Amino acid sequence: MGYLNVMSTSARPADPGSEDGIDLHRLVEEQAALRRVATLVASGAPAAEVFSAVAFEVARVMHLPTVAVGRYDSDGLVTVIATCSDRPVVFQAGTRWPLDGQTVVAQVQRTGRPARVEDYTDLVGPLAAGARESGLNATAGAPIIVNNTVWGAISAASPDAPLPDHLEDRLADFTELVATAIANSQAHEQLAQLADEQAALRRVATLVAEGATPHRVFDGVRREVARMFNTPVSMLMRYDDANGTATLITTADGFLGPVGRSWPVEGDDSATAQVCRTGLPARVDYTGPTQGPIAAAARAGGGRSAVGVPVVVDGALWGVVTVGTRGAEPLPADVEGRLAKFTELLATAIANSEAHEQLAQLADEQAALRRVATLVAEGATPHRVFDAVRGEVARMFNAPLSGLLRYDGNGTVTQLAASDDYLGPIERSWTIEGDSAVARVCRTGLPARADYSRPTQGSIAATARSEGTQSAVGVPVVVDGAFWGVMAVGTREPEPLPADLEDRLAKFTQLLAIAIANANGRAELDASRARIVATADATRRRIERDLHDGAQQQLVWLALALRAAQATVPEELEEHRSELGRVVDGLTAALDDLREIALGIHPAGLSEDGLTPALKRLVARSPLRVNLDCRADDRFPEPVEVTAYYVVSESLTNAAKYADTPAVDVAVAADDGALCVEVRDEGRGGADPAEGSGLLGLRDRVEAIGGTMRLTSPTGAGTSLRVELPLLDQAAR
Repeated sequence: MGYLNVMSTSARPADPGSEDGIDLHRLVEEQAALRRVATLVASGAPAAEVFSAVAFEVARVMHLPTVAVGRYDSDGLVTVIATCSDRPVVFQAGTRWPLDGQTVVAQVQRTGRPARVEDYTDLVGPLAAGARESGLNATAGAPIIVNNTVWGAISAASPDAPLPDHLEDRLADFTELVATAIANSQAHEQLAQLADEQAALRRVATLVAEGATPHRVFDGVRREVARMFNTPVSMLMRYDDANGTATLITTADGFLGPVGRSWPVEGDDSATAQVCRTGLPARVDYTGPTQGPIAAAARAGGGRSAVGVPVVVDGALWGVVTVGTRGAEPLPADVEGRLAKFTELLATAIANSEAHEQLAQLADEQAALRRVATLVAEGATPHRVFDAVRGEVARMFNAPLSGLLRYDGNGTVTQLAASDDYLGPIERSWTIEGDSAVARVCRTGLPARADYSRPTQGSIAATARSEGTQSAVGVPVVVDGAFWGVMAVGTREPEPLPADLEDRLAKFTQLLAIAIANANGRAELDASRARIVATADATRRRIERDLHDGAQQQLVWLALALRAAQATVPEELEEHRSELGRVVDGLTAALDDLREIALGIHPAGLSEDGLTPALKRLVARSPLRVNLDCRADDRFPEPVEVTAYYVVSESLTNAAKYADTPAVDVAVAADDGALCVEVRDEGRGGADPAEGSGLLGLRDRVEAIGGTMRLTSPTGAGTSLRVELPLLDQAAR
């Protein structure tokens, strides 16, 4: 460079009036100017302040009235970013000019080399016209090369011609040094941008870590993007590939309408639609011709230009972040790259948020399953289980309308559970016809969706519309590999149900189908156990009757015959008479034993006389003192009476064998649809069904008819047994 050559020619002081003195003075001024600019950059001054300082320093060092710094933009225009002038000029900071004609700025941009124009009088184009309007006639310019790219130009102009010799070369020497300051300023700005991006990521990550809802995270993403790029228009849209739509998740100032609104992307020229179709960043100028509803809405909202970038989550296009401006100046040329890098970081936060939401959903599903499974384990009736299933689905999916319908196999479905009488009362049957979600599931065995805001056919669809249903989703309930019924949810809101509802609901009903199968299995098991007990009781009753009418009657006849024979034996055969007496006594004892056996097989007279007389006879035969309080004079279903009798019988037998107690309290009473039997003693306690003593079989008998048994028997503190036998369920059997 020239000033380095001057610096090396001589070590002696130069004469200020000589040419060497002038060059040395210029070099000193340029070095001082550079130091001032470098100090400004080192202090962290904004780029705009640095550019203004450059223009001022060049004007002062070059002794010219007007100096401008311009930046070349990707759209073929140059933007004035700083001006220093002692007179009014049109080249004010922020103005943009086309690069046409033979102006200095245009030549520098095309060649990347310094240029000079001595006379603007006959030049064409807006830049030349602006120079003439500002009273400038001669201009020299030099490129600002930053990172091996023509970043911009510094131009110095004067109303007088000719300009000093080698002015453009002097500008070039100076811009090499100034470019370093600009590069440093840009590096500082990029570092600040990176710090801002990291801070933005931390803020979003903090939201996720705190368990914020996805919508809070999404709005946080949009706000961070808007702040990062200082854009008045910003929004985040979720892409649904299956429907070919983009749904507004969050937006600034209601741009593009309310949150939740969906837009078709096919045939639309907006930045958002282009990203959805290609998966690549896109830029759109809405001042030119565009097509499609999103582009039209953007123009109607005052949008002038926009940039959209894809949000890729787990390798798939999740959505689009779009930023836009309402001003004439387009968005910066590097916004796609910067925004893409930023959304890569934010996609991680979105993925984490969705994973957190999925984990919460899974936890909710598991909790719902546990609640239903607990009902099944407690022996709840199938109808209670069905309503619990319906309620859990309504809560899980925030669906105000929900119903569970069983497929009857004869072209109909029957409603088993519903919210607010959705689709009518329980046990109502429907013909499978038309295009309702329920009917379509029954015909295909696959999930189905119905839009009731449009014309539909069939009685179910007509009823759904009459109740204000706008849309509904139905999924099959498959139990033990067979189509069992339909779980349906609906909404009265105009917005459709979530796009992933079928999959989520199908997964949930798979879990609930297990509970339904268990409930059905429990009901079948209970019915089977009840049938076994009833069959056993009938068999015991027949054996007791056969013993009474057969063996007992024959033994009684034999005893009477032997007594008669004994009476006819002569007195001289006393020994034979005594022998016959002993046989009769043995036969009578055997008859008594047989009678006790018969009573153990089945209580005599229970079917004819009822529970209270049978218990009184049982208490009378007990070797213990029994305090009987029986307030159950009515007749009850036979399984209940037989079970209650055996509860008391087994308890008295156990007390006599093991309790070491002189007395037992027995209370029997009908209360709230159940027959309650309580047996208490103050003996040694320690009774355990697992160790036998007939209690295990007693529990099986009680549970076989839907009853419950609670045993309390602490060692040394007596035994208390409470049994509740349902009357309503037995009456219905």
